[in-house]
Amino acid sequence: MSKYQQNLRQKGQGAEDVAVEFLEGLGYRIVKRNFHFGRIGEIDIIAKDKESLVFVEVKGRESFKYGDPLLSITPKKQNSMRRTAEGYLYVNKISDVECRFDIITVDLREKPPKIEHLVNAM
Repeated sequence: MSKYQQNLRQKGQGAEDVAVEFLEGLGYRIVKRNFHFGRIGEIDIIAKDKESLVFVEVKGRESFKYGDPLLSITPKKQNSMRRTAEGYLYVNKISDVECRFDIITVDLREKPPKIEHLVNAM
């Protein structure tokens, strides 16, 4: 892994840490972080919100040079997230549970970071 990739990974990890703290503050229970399902995709955070299983995509930005972080969640990314979530349910033999997809954006330019939470975003 190149130094650039390591730096991006560390920034992403920092945004995810902020998101986890935020979700726990709302009463969510974190079930899993960085779930990979083969080459199909990754889900940043899987959490329980009461009886719902929540698949969370986290987008952190230190700059908006490349636009709003929400715009990076393309239909292709949404499809990957859906398929990865299905993989999580399959691997863990989970059925008959309400599921939803949330998005959390973390603006790392601000101290403390500004958080936006979109519930049931997809």
